[in-house]
Amino acid sequence: MKKTVKGKDQRDVAQNRSASYHYHILEKYEAGMVLVGTEVKSIRDGKASLREAYAEVRGHQVWLMNLHVPEYLPGGQFNHTPLRSRKLLLHRQEIHKLLGKTQQKGLTLVPLRIYFKNGKAKCELALARGKKVWDRRQTERDKESRREAQEAMYRSRRR
Repeated sequence: MKKTVKGKDQRDVAQNRSASYHYHILEKYEAGMVLVGTEVKSIRDGKASLREAYAEVRGHQVWLMNLHVPEYLPGGQFNHTPLRSRKLLLHRQEIHKLLGKTQQKGLTLVPLRIYFKNGKAKCELALARGKKVWDRRQTERDKESRREAQEAMYRSRRR
């Protein structure tokens, strides 16, 4: 999937589709990723999985944990570990802001998607609060009602 945003080439590689179901998204951040060569090649093939991934602030650095990037088969002996911690690159002010906010009860950092922007791997992080079960049910009801309204409007236009 390619998107052109203000003349910049973006290519989505992996998405965390369940994030909006499990979390209320409060703020979004764009972070660079520190990767090794075989990880870049594997991610370019679209094999990264964000399903169980999360981010945490340790000291003055942000780390992406549990991101599964399978080994690049032609990599041979130079391959990486699939579940290693990966450093994220953010501005110092953003890191301090995230450090303060993640120490609040219930807030966490969730990766939403990984994409390439001008040839560099980026991760879209979200500051999020976990949803309760009733929140999820309410979200499903809202989604279903929107879908039904869209279908009704579509059917009325067709006649």
